[in-house]
Amino acid sequence: MENEVAHYSELAMNLVMLHGMNVLGALLTLIIGWMIAGWARKAVSRMLGRSSRIDVTLTSFLSSAVRYIIIIFTLIAVLGKFGVETTSLVAILGAASLAIGLALQGTLGNVAAGVMLLIFRPFKIGDFIDAAGQSGTVKDLGLFVTELATPDNVQIIVPNGMVWGASIKNFSAHAIRRVDLLIGIGYNDNIDHAIQQIGSVIDADERALKSPEASIFVGELADSSVNIVVRVWTESANYWPLKAALTKNIKHKFDEKNISIPYPQQDLHVITMTK
Repeated sequence: MENEVAHYSELAMNLVMLHGMNVLGALLTLIIGWMIAGWARKAVSRMLGRSSRIDVTLTSFLSSAVRYIIIIFTLIAVLGKFGVETTSLVAILGAASLAIGLALQGTLGNVAAGVMLLIFRPFKIGDFIDAAGQSGTVKDLGLFVTELATPDNVQIIVPNGMVWGASIKNFSAHAIRRVDLLIGIGYNDNIDHAIQQIGSVIDADERALKSPEASIFVGELADSSVNIVVRVWTESANYWPLKAALTKNIKHKFDEKNISIPYPQQDLHVITMTK
């Protein structure tokens, strides 16, 4: 009886020594891996944070992705301590990742496009853009979608894949923009006098920049009018207010100076046939 007890005690001690070392090694591996994952996340976040071109959202996403990748490999190493066939596990994870990637192909495409948008920054929050057939002010740029608000404050959600895969027109990218107007006068009006009056209206508005200089010239001799092209530079924020003000004030100035703005018309000639 005593021999059997001694035998089982020795067997239990051997098992404790064997698996105890495995458990200790697994715990040590897990702790070290967890610490490395946290350190790597902070290092990536700190490195990406130094660049003004990389958005905070992208920084958080990439640093978290690095952390989770290290944790996954740490768990695989821990399982290997207990005799689990990690090669088969890695193959299973790879196959599962492929299946998930195929199932979420569109979603992952939007994520990839979101990453590209956050890196290259073709626009930023607050810019007025035209992208994927939609126009509006950018309210939010995430990893999956871009949120726009139309001038009448309607929310538009556009998948990033559509935004990145099409041309992007950013109306707020540059500090100044050009206001283009087409003003028609009658054929009987004095062209030089009309151009002079348009110039006086532009000079009276402080929002019109002196440099680059405004351009005023005859664009075409149309069917019902002589069309004068007006090109004025202004700060981007003043584009619409200046355009509206110039249109209104030029009309008032023309009325004051008896310069006509003709509307489309046709001359009808009636020929009477007599016997």
